[in-house]
Amino acid sequence: MGGAAAEILGACGGGRCRCREGEAALNQVVGTKMIWVAVIGDWFNLIFKWILFGHRPYWWVQETMIYPNQSSPCLEQFPITCETGPGSPSGHAMGSSCVWYVMVTAALSYTVRWKDKSAVTLHRLTWSFLWSIFWIIQISVCISRVFIATHFPHQVILGVFAGILVAEAFEHTPAIQTASLRMYIKTNLFLFIFALGFYLVLKLLDIDLLWSVPKAKKWCANPDWINIDTTPFAGLVRNLGALFGLGFGINSEMFVTSCKGKNSCKISFRILCIAASLATLQLYNFVKIPTHTEYLFYILSFCKSAAMPLTVVALVPYCVHSLMRSTEKKLN
Repeated sequence: MGGAAAEILGACGGGRCRCREGEAALNQVVGTKMIWVAVIGDWFNLIFKWILFGHRPYWWVQETMIYPNQSSPCLEQFPITCETGPGSPSGHAMGSSCVWYVMVTAALSYTVRWKDKSAVTLHRLTWSFLWSIFWIIQISVCISRVFIATHFPHQVILGVFAGILVAEAFEHTPAIQTASLRMYIKTNLFLFIFALGFYLVLKLLDIDLLWSVPKAKKWCANPDWINIDTTPFAGLVRNLGALFGLGFGINSEMFVTSCKGKNSCKISFRILCIAASLATLQLYNFVKIPTHTEYLFYILSFCKSAAMPLTVVALVPYCVHSLMRSTEKKLN
């Protein structure tokens, strides 16, 4: 999620360059909001999962006493079935709904400015089309999660509506667009300390919030399908890294320089930024983090997640800006 949002930010942050109305918003405002929504939504998802203690179908059918004479159904498992965290609400459904909600509302906020009669009709058609696409995507995500025996239907439904609520809350939180690096660091610290404190307090009360990990290891059909990056703290670390990288990138001198330059509004600049960002993100996907040491995995995961938005938001636009400026000087 972070990579997709960072990609929107990548072609110059926009808020500081004098482009046509709407172009800037489609970059910095939407991209920033997407990363904030994805991170905060995933954080809430973690807290909800720790509170609700939701089972996953692939291990629940093996342990429930509902089926007599051991006649429990045989659920087929897949390589992506064996997630180790609790199941309610669905993180995939919640993440998908909150990010797509931001994109749809952002697109509609642009079309609602059209005033003439034909444009109003086009806006209504666009509204119907985009929200239809939104619900088709959410239903597809929900069905796929239920099909692979990772979630029950009520868990994915809860995830979709929880994601929409988080996204809607950020529609009324404009402060994130002007947040300083200090604010990003404070937010990161708060999210981490609250989650860790919540975990430790309940552990002192003899409540194990990692109760789902042994169940996943016990009932997963293939031990190789158990991945450390599906554990609750792995997701928390990834999201904190993405938020920190975004804050560092947006408040960096490279970001300001590339977005104040005259090249920042050119189509060629944006296309080069998008192409370079896509290539860089693909390179990051090839970077495999060692999983033999858990704490080392968390540290490296944070660094990798922070590097991705920082590269796309600040480093790539700055390099493209510098390249175009040097090329113009040579031509002149």
